[in-house]
Amino acid sequence: MNAQTDSTAARPPRGRGRRPTEEVRADVLRAVGDLVLTEGMADLTFERVARLAGVSKTTLYKWWPSRGALALDGYFHAVQNTLAFDDTTSVREDLRRQLHSFAEVMATPGGRALRQLIGQSQTDDDLAAAYRALYSSGRREVAYRRLAHAQDIGEIRADVDVRVLVDQLWAPSTTVFSSRTSRSQRRSSTRSWTTSSMESPLARNPPRISSR
Repeated sequence: MNAQTDSTAARPPRGRGRRPTEEVRADVLRAVGDLVLTEGMADLTFERVARLAGVSKTTLYKWWPSRGALALDGYFHAVQNTLAFDDTTSVREDLRRQLHSFAEVMATPGGRALRQLIGQSQTDDDLAAAYRALYSSGRREVAYRRLAHAQDIGEIRADVDVRVLVDQLWAPSTTVFSSRTSRSQRRSSTRSWTTSSMESPLARNPPRISSR
């Protein structure tokens, strides 16, 4: 996206009066999420986001201490609906849809940006803290609650450590999408690890549940 397009897409000026904090933050996250998913990290700057969201750079720096922390927050805001965890009558199908959706996101510029951010978090304490808050304490907890519920009703074996299972299911996706393979090959790998990873922890004769 070039400067002219940015100028056209920038948030139009409002009348007098201060915008509510929630509205400002939502505008920023929407702008950042759109940029990260379509372009990645390369051209993401505080100046560009401030222009698109109609806020000051001072406001951005007050909420996000680094470009990486801002990009990470915008990324998770953009994918939260796509990666929402279903809770249907089959944890097998819920896991398959969740992992496939995650794999699709990882194949976008946003996925490449996420891998870059994970790498940067090794030397950026602020980014590492943001990643733990959004992923470790956020998305991982959502997955844990879904799988714990499945275990409670007998869909997952009682001897399985559900928190370890979460890591075993999601960690391979980052490895697969870091490799230099074609999209079709990555999709094939996704199907393979999804099937093989799910079979062992699932109960052989899960209960039949008509609805939740």
